[in-house]
Amino acid sequence: MKKVILAGFLSVFLMTACKKDDNNSVAEKSLEVQKLEFQAKQLEIEKQKLAIEKEKLVYEAQKKSDSISESKKAKAANNSKPQVIRETRTIYRDRNSGSSSNSNSNSGGSNGDYADNGSSSSQGTTTKKGMSKAAKGTIIGTVGGAAAGAIISKNNRGLGAVIGGVVGGATGYAIGRSGDRKDGRVQPRR
Repeated sequence: MKKVILAGFLSVFLMTACKKDDNNSVAEKSLEVQKLEFQAKQLEIEKQKLAIEKEKLVYEAQKKSDSISESKKAKAANNSKPQVIRETRTIYRDRNSGSSSNSNSNSGGSNGDYADNGSSSSQGTTTKKGMSKAAKGTIIGTVGGAAAGAIISKNNRGLGAVIGGVVGGATGYAIGRSGDRKDGRVQPRR
């Protein structure tokens, strides 16, 4: 009797062990199926990313071609507009070079309507526009000097910035003024 009960328990044990293996194999198969589905979803996401990148490239190309066509239109519009002259030049000439008949008829030795003051026959005056070199030098020197003064003076940065700005502005003005003299914007000292 003991052998029969022992054989029954052994057979029940073996049958349950076999069923567990079948359950494990089914679970493993479903896990493999889930992995494959996950990979398929990842591939689909990658395809969508590529499609978005393609659309982005097409958009950038279209944007570039649109900007080129707009610049061509702007150039065409600028060429059709009349140009404005911003700088004028006045030239004074002596009258004696072109009016020899008037010089003979006038009494008192006058050579024409205008007096000859010893200058050359043509004299040009130009007005310069924009900021002078002295002004630019003052601005650059002030800003640079203030920055350098604030950096150098560790204890009192505000005072260092003020002193550096004054010294830098004066130096920049002197350098810019000499540049204006060289360019003829300002008459040199006599």
